[in-house]
Amino acid sequence: MKMLKSFKILHSNSCVAVAALACLLPVSAIAQIVIERPANPVIVQSKFGGQIFGFDIDQNGTEGILSEALNLSNGNVLAAAETFDQKTGKILKVIAQTQTQDDFVTLGVVGASVGLVEYEHVVSLFNVKRYFGIADPLGGNKPTGRWTPPIGTQHLINQVSRNQGTTNNAVFAIDISSNFIPYVFSSNIAANTFGPIVQITDSANFGSVPPPIAYNSVTNQAILGGGPGCFNCIPVLGIADLTNGTFTEETGFGFGFINGIAVDSEDNIACTTTEDDAQVEFIDLDRHLATFVVLPNSGRQQFFSGADVAYDALHKVFLVAQPNSSVSSGSTIYVYDIKGNLRETLNGFSFSNTFNVIPAHIALHPSARAGFVDGPSANVNQLQGFTY
Repeated sequence: MKMLKSFKILHSNSCVAVAALACLLPVSAIAQIVIERPANPVIVQSKFGGQIFGFDIDQNGTEGILSEALNLSNGNVLAAAETFDQKTGKILKVIAQTQTQDDFVTLGVVGASVGLVEYEHVVSLFNVKRYFGIADPLGGNKPTGRWTPPIGTQHLINQVSRNQGTTNNAVFAIDISSNFIPYVFSSNIAANTFGPIVQITDSANFGSVPPPIAYNSVTNQAILGGGPGCFNCIPVLGIADLTNGTFTEETGFGFGFINGIAVDSEDNIACTTTEDDAQVEFIDLDRHLATFVVLPNSGRQQFFSGADVAYDALHKVFLVAQPNSSVSSGSTIYVYDIKGNLRETLNGFSFSNTFNVIPAHIALHPSARAGFVDGPSANVNQLQGFTY
């Protein structure tokens, strides 16, 4: 597909020439005040010790939700969805449980404190029925209904944008019957209503691996991180207009897969991490200009590349996960303002994606300046709290 627009470098914090583009000014002319904090001691342990299959926390409440799966000696799987207390980490209630071949996957907390969980019911080896339950509100600690997306059973929902405090969320699904055609649509999940389904014909850039997705609630657009994924290839941004049902592509910045993406809806700025260069990009989607920073002490090595990105709209900062820390042992979370200035470095984590079925995820409670991330157990059965 023809690329409609290309982004330009606005600022950089490195004088290494990238893609034949000259180095310009430092990312900021002001002195950067960087605070280093250790991780919060609050740990959430899955109730049955199973691997966590997705989690999120309520930004307007006191609870979180996770799913877990534990292989049993009889060949079955103990699968459960359960709520937990953000302050203490204690599991509050198991809201669903099976001991068959089925699974639960937490897709997020969305809208106004609505928990969303996928239930995968295994009928036979290649026949899996997928249902989507909601807990509205999450603090009620019980299922309250179903969400019924307008796609067939041959589609797999890979990503939900996890926006809270907004009516709609963006959803990414892919046809797994053999065609591997990706789709994007918006949904008011609590009301079980949907916008136009946008078909993405460029499955090469957006169908080879599940692309990270972010939702701009002001423009009603889904922003997807795509690209061919080959080493040192330039990534692609996909922009789905969820009002008019159209899809366009723009040349991204950095090299390799886009690992994480988040959007500042008010300023229309996307923050991305790229796989091959340990770089973080701050992209002005209106002006098609990009500021980039290289993660501290990373030397642009792929091993130190960033992963998930989360946005705190209250304090206007992006939080960037680095599974293999370049400044400490274990893993690190960096806090950047929307101009790319590093404000805080949070150490003491361990959230490697090596054994994760669901990639590591940062969940935020902005008004408390707190959050959770996967780890520190190598068994992927714990979550770790932090403040920033």
